[in-house]
Amino acid sequence: MSNPFHIHLAVVYHSGYGHTARQAQAVARGAEAAGDIDVTLVPVDDVEQHWDLLARADAIVFGAPTYMGSASAQFKVFMDATSRTVFAKGGLWRDKVAAGFTNSAARSGDKLHTLQQLAIFAAQHGMHWVNLGLPPGHNNSQSTEETANRHGFFLGAAAQSNADEGPDVAPPQADLLTAEHLGKRVATVARQLLAGRAAVA
Repeated sequence: MSNPFHIHLAVVYHSGYGHTARQAQAVARGAEAAGDIDVTLVPVDDVEQHWDLLARADAIVFGAPTYMGSASAQFKVFMDATSRTVFAKGGLWRDKVAAGFTNSAARSGDKLHTLQQLAIFAAQHGMHWVNLGLPPGHNNSQSTEETANRHGFFLGAAAQSNADEGPDVAPPQADLLTAEHLGKRVATVARQLLAGRAAVA
């Protein structure tokens, strides 16, 4: 017997050097840990093949590197494309669950601006934004760099990848665990929302 609360989740992302792709994969792992879920990774370069899948998804997690204080140009192309493929068609993503993640070489790198950009983008589509739901992980003398949410972001998952290190070693494990937490949280909230809708109906 099929589960009426089976979740379909998509992770739409751009990765210029492979670091944000590792973050996207971590989000997917976290979502899969919630159980009974189909997760699809969608690089923005391939999005034209996936508009129907995104229309059917219960949740979409958006991810982009932060370049010059903003989401990458490639991800912005995807955002702009949704004005004709989603928004203009009556709000195909309305009431879906949304969340976001970003990566930069700098500790801050103005990543908050990118997360805000993604949250506003989701709001324009009438989506329900899910925050990270973790306390700051490294904010006192007893905490360490190995703690989840070591950068202390609340709006979404943030990672930092040294500019001179490839995706084989960066971002570090703490940031990938933070992304996994976000993925599991989004899947859980999406399932709660489905169950709530069924109860109200």
